[in-house]
Amino acid sequence: MKLRHARAIAVFGIAVFALTGARGSHGGGCDNSSSGSSSSSGSSSGGSGSDSDSGSSSGGVSVPGGGSGADKAARDVTIDKCAYDAATKKLTAKITVKNDGSLDYDYSVTMKFTGSGAVPATAVETGIAVTAGSSASAELTTPYPGTGDGSEYTKCEVTRASRI
Repeated sequence: MKLRHARAIAVFGIAVFALTGARGSHGGGCDNSSSGSSSSSGSSSGGSGSDSDSGSSSGGVSVPGGGSGADKAARDVTIDKCAYDAATKKLTAKITVKNDGSLDYDYSVTMKFTGSGAVPATAVETGIAVTAGSSASAELTTPYPGTGDGSEYTKCEVTRASRI
C-alpha cells in the first residue's frame, strides 16, 4: 500500500513538473512602456517614442518568456514599433528577430494588437529567414477593424513564435 502511494505521489509530482515547465513566473510584458528594457525572465519589452508618418500613436509591447522551444523563439523577437498607419489603414508592428544560435532558422510570428475598447486584431508573418548569429527585420500588418483614428490600439504582443 505504501509503495502504491509513493508511486502516485511521484507520478503527480512529475505531472505538475511537466505542466508548469518547472519555472517561476516573473511577469511579462508591459503596457505603454518606452523603456526598451528586458528582464531576466526572458520577457522583452519596448515601445517606440516616435509615431509613424501618419501621426498615429504607438504603444506598449510584450513578448512572453519561459523555457519551451516556442518561448525561446519568442525571446528572439523584439518589437521595435507598434502603430496604426493611416495611409494604409492597417495596424503595423515592426520587429527584429535575432538568432544567436549556430543554426539558420525560419521564424513564424503571430502578433496581437489590443487596447482599451479595441477589438483584438491579429497579424501573422511566416518565413522570416534568419541566419545563424545574425538578425532580420520584418513588418506584420493587419487591416484596421475600426472606424476611428486607431488611437485605441495601445499594445502589441507576440502571442506565438516558432522557428524551424
